[in-house]
Amino acid sequence: MGIVQKIEEIRDARWFSNLTTFIILAYASVLGFKTIGEVEEHYALFLTFADSFVTIYFVFEIAIKMVAEKKFINFFKSGWNVFDFVIVVITLLPLEQSGFAAVARVLRVFRVLRLFTARPELKAIIDMLIRAIPSIIDIVILMFIIFYIYAIVGNFYFSDLPSGLWKDFLVSMLTLFRVLTFEDWTDVMYEAMEVYPWAWIYFVSFVIIAAFVFFNLFVAVIIGEMQKIQESDFHDEMHEDSKKLDILLSEIKVLREEVQELRGKKE
Repeated sequence: MGIVQKIEEIRDARWFSNLTTFIILAYASVLGFKTIGEVEEHYALFLTFADSFVTIYFVFEIAIKMVAEKKFINFFKSGWNVFDFVIVVITLLPLEQSGFAAVARVLRVFRVLRLFTARPELKAIIDMLIRAIPSIIDIVILMFIIFYIYAIVGNFYFSDLPSGLWKDFLVSMLTLFRVLTFEDWTDVMYEAMEVYPWAWIYFVSFVIIAAFVFFNLFVAVIIGEMQKIQESDFHDEMHEDSKKLDILLSEIKVLREEVQELRGKKE
């Protein structure tokens, strides 16, 4: 077995993915640990070692992925590989001893994002969300239209309320967002009902439309994308199985021809 094939096996091995996941989670814990009191002063040597170790490991990992590609340029054809490469390069920039030390600290946090590419399951979820963006944008546009209409109506009727939650269009939009998150939305409704007893219709209808209907639409879009990915994976597997079956049938055909030739020679 060649060295390149061995490296390919390491890249695709489950243990290598699990090791990367463990190191990223451990480093994330270290970053959180540094924010506790004066920990950074007492454990400065350990934290420096942890940071250097993670940097070296990430360079080692990205090098394995590059070498495992049959053509070097193929590595950059994957958006996830480019994402990994950019994060590694950014964290290698010598900013710690410069005037950008604060920026360097922030950039360290981005190493945790490598968890997306270390776990195939997380990668699949992110891909699914990216595919769902066009449908989500349409839902957001529709949601904005509903917000716009209700904000105008709310400002028209409730602008004189003492709380000032409906004094203009923008404030009305924020108030509706508060209602959408169910943050004391009944207080807003009861205040309006003291002046307009029918105001409950306005709020209840908005909650039903914005909170329940649109939430279910988001869920439906995500589930739909999950089903599409599963169907695509199923078709890919069927295609691969079909290829293997064709190869097997062709081999059987060749064997039959060879057997017939051998029989003809014996006769």
